[in-house]
Amino acid sequence: MMRTYLILLGLLSLCGLCFSSECNAEFQQNVDFPGTDIQHLYSPDAEHCQHLCTQHPSCQFFTFIRSDWTRDNRHFYCYLKSTPSGVPNKRAPLLGVTSGFSLKPCNPVPQPCLSKVYQNVDFFGADYQTLFTADYESCQRACTQDPSCQFFTFMNNVFTSETIRYKCHLKFSWTIPRPPLVLGQTGVVSGFSHKTQMGLNFDTACQGKLFHNTAIPGNSLQALPASSAEHCQMLCSAHPSCTFFAFTRESFTCNLKSNVNEMVTVAKAGVTSGLPERFCQLDNSWIKEALEDVDFQGSDIGFEYMDDAKTCQRKCSEDANCQFYAYASERVSNPDYWRRCYFKRVITMPAPPKVVKLANVVSGFTLKNCRRALHTYSCLNQIKITV
Repeated sequence: MMRTYLILLGLLSLCGLCFSSECNAEFQQNVDFPGTDIQHLYSPDAEHCQHLCTQHPSCQFFTFIRSDWTRDNRHFYCYLKSTPSGVPNKRAPLLGVTSGFSLKPCNPVPQPCLSKVYQNVDFFGADYQTLFTADYESCQRACTQDPSCQFFTFMNNVFTSETIRYKCHLKFSWTIPRPPLVLGQTGVVSGFSHKTQMGLNFDTACQGKLFHNTAIPGNSLQALPASSAEHCQMLCSAHPSCTFFAFTRESFTCNLKSNVNEMVTVAKAGVTSGLPERFCQLDNSWIKEALEDVDFQGSDIGFEYMDDAKTCQRKCSEDANCQFYAYASERVSNPDYWRRCYFKRVITMPAPPKVVKLANVVSGFTLKNCRRALHTYSCLNQIKITV
């Protein structure tokens, strides 16, 4: 027992650059953190669940229901949890689950490289394109090369339905930070971290096309909150099915639209429409602009008191966990909120809408993130501990 303890201390010291003193990367097998759920999502394994918890603004720890769970059909459930104390209220032995903690305190915050593939597991839904490939490796390469693809499912050569054997399903999820709600609010200043990553980086620069005071009726694909027409254009460019968009400034609504056959425009004040760009680098200078009397509501990590909005933006940019912020100036009607700088973030890692068991399929993720994540992710994996 003492020897194991010394080995663990040695591993922690070797990876001292990866973690702060509060960092807890430990997994606890067959241990439940009961109660205090704030949300449940789907994950293929405990590592993915831990990264979801890390990127969620409020999650402090989690319990993951593994594939060997036998009590009911809740396989692949990732329960995100939180308490005022930051630690579980209870711990209980329970077969078929794995629990652990958010990696938010880790320094640097690890970027997920999701290189595993999952046999007999279907990432159900979120398809935008299908093709036939010789094997799952070719399917994963197709996903990795496609900027829109975040994960895939491949039907192998003995799949039950013969007509869809070798079929590769490419799937999409959002990787661009999207404030859950954008509202007009007197005295609030909101904006993005200057280090916020808006999609992939390309060598070729482009400006995109905007049509001011112009609407595009119909063809609705999805309506999302957005801070500006440029933000809306970035969202449309990231979505593989978006062919054009319309941004309404009064409601901060980005309407993504899809019609590959025609685009009909009409004059309308207060609406900016436009076209997406693919395989080039859009101008992202708008990320650095502070938005006066605009509130990015929700997704708070926490807040600190600061003298002005400029300091708030700088502090958000310095914090690896912060993607966007909202600052309450002394023009806000309620003085209890004056000088508060709220740090905010949302989940941007690939996240299947549903994970289920399915014989003779293989699922996995894009490998686009793996090169830049290699150092921190491999350092993390060196000290995963099973209890």
